[in-house]
Amino acid sequence: MQGDGGELLLLGGEGEVTVTLGHDGLSFQPLHPEPSSSCWTSIILQPKLESQIKFADVYAVELLGEGPVCGPWNPRIAIQGKTNNEMHRFAVHVVTRSRKQPSPWVPCEYLFGHKDPEICKNWVEILSACTNSELDRPKNLLVFVHPLCGKGRGRKNWEVVAPLFDRAKVNTKVITTERAGHAYETLASLSDKELKKFDGVVSVGGDGLFNEILNGLLSSRHKTSYPPTPEGFGYVGSTETHQGYRNDGLSNSMPTSDAVNVMLPGGSNKSDDHEPLLSTAQSPGLDISSLNSNTEPSSGDQVPSVSFPNDWFRLGIIPSGSTDAIVLSTTGERDPVTSALLIILGRRMSLDIAQVVRWKSSPSAAILPTVRYAASFAGYGFYGEVIRESENFRWMGPARYDFSGTMVFLKHRSYEAKVAFLENGNTDSLTASAENVSSGVKLLQPRQKRPRKTICQTNCSVCKETLTSGQNSEGEIPDSSGPENPKWVWSKGRFLSVGAAVISCRNERAPDGLVAEAHLSDGYLHLLLIRDCPLPLYLWHLTQFTKKGSDPLTFKFVEHHKTKAFTFISLHDESVWNLDGELFQASEVSVQACRGLVNLFASGPEV
Repeated sequence: MQGDGGELLLLGGEGEVTVTLGHDGLSFQPLHPEPSSSCWTSIILQPKLESQIKFADVYAVELLGEGPVCGPWNPRIAIQGKTNNEMHRFAVHVVTRSRKQPSPWVPCEYLFGHKDPEICKNWVEILSACTNSELDRPKNLLVFVHPLCGKGRGRKNWEVVAPLFDRAKVNTKVITTERAGHAYETLASLSDKELKKFDGVVSVGGDGLFNEILNGLLSSRHKTSYPPTPEGFGYVGSTETHQGYRNDGLSNSMPTSDAVNVMLPGGSNKSDDHEPLLSTAQSPGLDISSLNSNTEPSSGDQVPSVSFPNDWFRLGIIPSGSTDAIVLSTTGERDPVTSALLIILGRRMSLDIAQVVRWKSSPSAAILPTVRYAASFAGYGFYGEVIRESENFRWMGPARYDFSGTMVFLKHRSYEAKVAFLENGNTDSLTASAENVSSGVKLLQPRQKRPRKTICQTNCSVCKETLTSGQNSEGEIPDSSGPENPKWVWSKGRFLSVGAAVISCRNERAPDGLVAEAHLSDGYLHLLLIRDCPLPLYLWHLTQFTKKGSDPLTFKFVEHHKTKAFTFISLHDESVWNLDGELFQASEVSVQACRGLVNLFASGPEV
């Protein structure tokens, strides 16, 4: 097809170039190597015309019909008879950086032309074969679109990114959710044979829809023991069949980050991620017969069961909610196009998930283990009460969260509770003594600033470390009775809130998140115990989340423990938890971090 010197083609915006095919990409050299500007009619959103295209950055190759190919922009190097020639063409679609910001990805088109249509066809076939060899790229995706989240951004954002999936020849089965629990019910009812037709599931919505998808996938497909509990707690870890996600009237939600930041000055909580959906009618069966699957067994073959964790199935998020804390924590950007391109290119990273087991819904209730999963945050006290209080003001719309958050804050209610956590010998915990808590004078000053921790980012060395002997690949934590295993530590008293961050929980009003040093896949939770304190101090603590570079966890009434598991006991009759923004009534729970339980179409935030 080409000699040692490469193929001579016409490139839009450059003129004639010599194109050479390498093992990892395509390179070209202008025949007239003088500086020129990109042609705006051919190079779309391109900050600079690079001389090399890596296959890893190519998301589509298209054979186009005959048409004009714009010649060089600079008339001094224009080739007579070559400007705006009618030629046979093919386009190479790649990803590149935005001109305005260094991080968001944007699509870019390289338009090549030649007089011979066979040459164009051959190039398309070769380039398609090279890009298709990228094994991690998805072919079939199940997409859930929340039509009402983020003031209707779910449907609009999907309309923006859907052409990218079509151009990349990624088959998508799109389901527009019609009610709360729709995505959960669909995924929980899918057979293993049906699920294996997909390479992943994409959520077009906020953190709440992603939580629903997560629980639908894991409810019957995550086989592991219950979280460990301290001696005397009374419940033994088990792998018995458990009760999973239920849409029992308590699953009314708001994004986790909004619950945290509802009292922060200058913030406006306009979450409508979980407004009542369109109808309560049962959805029809999922028709996936049109999808192509390379793994579909022949007739009569037994289909292997699908379980998590696994290496092939991934989850993606097209951010369309009010805060999108999960996307911001895992990609660093709240940009639908960037997220779509990460999915199409098959980026991969593992994500820790918190397994939450409710033993009792109230102190007097019977023991009934109920399992739920959270990807970003689990919170009690202030975090749960804001959501529960907001249910009394649904007529206010999204503004009810601001109103109810103010009411809960002004009530300044604390809760008697006991928390036991597995100590982490590698990390110091910040604890508050009873004397410090009772001394208003001592509480007026924050602790000394902690040493800056390693921030999770792309190719994070912490997340890539080999699993230690303290936690296996299934996310299970060994019994703590051995002499070398971590011990249980109890913390008792009155708390304004109890929270566990799985990830940093970044959002636009809390740029560093709840815990800046939280990693995406290190197998740890960050347990935050906010003890009772004067109201002005609590407000001071909350306002620190809005300041980039500040450390809200240095106050003496704040305990911060990095742990793999914890147990919580409350004597309060109406104890409620906030799991990724979903309301969950529980007075006794045990929680553990499941390291790398799911994989995301992401590569980590770029710092």
